Amino acid sequence: MTMKLPVLVTGGAGYIGSHAVLALQDAGWPVAVIDNLVTGFRWAVPDDVPFYEGDIEDGALLARIVAEQQIGAIMHFAGSVVVPESVSDPLKYYHNNTAKTRSLIASAVAGGVKHFIFSSTAATYGIPEVSPVTEDTPQVPINPYGMSKLMSEYMLRDTAAAHPINFCALRYFNVAGADPRARTGQSTAGATHLIKVAVEAALGKRAKVDVFGTDFDTPDGTGVRDYIHVSDLAAAHVLALEALTEQPDRSLTMNCGYGRGYSVLEVLDAVDRVTNQQIVRVMGPRRPGDPDSLISDNRRIKATLPWVPQYADLDTIVAHALQWERKLGEFRSD
Repeated sequence: MTMKLPVLVTGGAGYIGSHAVLALQDAGWPVAVIDNLVTGFRWAVPDDVPFYEGDIEDGALLARIVAEQQIGAIMHFAGSVVVPESVSDPLKYYHNNTAKTRSLIASAVAGGVKHFIFSSTAATYGIPEVSPVTEDTPQVPINPYGMSKLMSEYMLRDTAAAHPINFCALRYFNVAGADPRARTGQSTAGATHLIKVAVEAALGKRAKVDVFGTDFDTPDGTGVRDYIHVSDLAAAHVLALEALTEQPDRSLTMNCGYGRGYSVLEVLDAVDRVTNQQIVRVMGPRRPGDPDSLISDNRRIKATLPWVPQYADLDTIVAHALQWERKLGEFRSD
């Protein structure tokens, strides 16, 4: 059993980061959070977690946090994640996701931090010619978001070769759902994630759900994606951290998904089922750059980590998202 080093979670007030904080706490790891609160929420961080409002680009602040909290590992979630915005404002993404990650890695090296877990994405694959996608599938991003993350993967790989630090890059597929105990969830106003949009529509917060494209090469003509419950994803991060501490000479790159795809219409059917009502669907043209199908080959993560998904069921993912959306409505209206 390795000693549980204090972990700094960047973007720990955001959607995935706040779930990772809970997963680390639940597993007994000491945690601290840095978040600039541009898209995160201060209430999403538990009261007993040291919180620093600031930017990961602030080297002096990072040095102080690493020293004060005796940080031994970093879990890096801070960044920008809206693909269409990355196309219209690429420099924002290369700044927030690439340049700032470079600063963070430099702070980690300078502070003697030994382990780094990076929130990467299936967007690094672009439009893969095969599905399911393995970690060895060529990475050919088709938008600045995917490229900004791929460049960060390269920086970590090269840094780990030159310095005493190891890393794990986890390439997420479509993250959805919320903490089963409703402690945190997807809270961003105007979010673009399908399940979030659909449960908002089910609760009357949106009038309709737009379906982008009905002519994909899929069984029902709508895009197929691999949806992973955010709590299963957070659990994978904790297990990855354990693996890095147990084998400090090894770095890892792994897909995070269930290896099962659902179409847009199947997701909307699940929301109708869980809510026992019908949401309005408006069919429209496809968005540029959307692959027909994007499903993970998750054999590597299952072979490498003792990761057993607990919520790999579409209706469960939807039910947890719905539960959180209802709670969010309650405390937004207070």
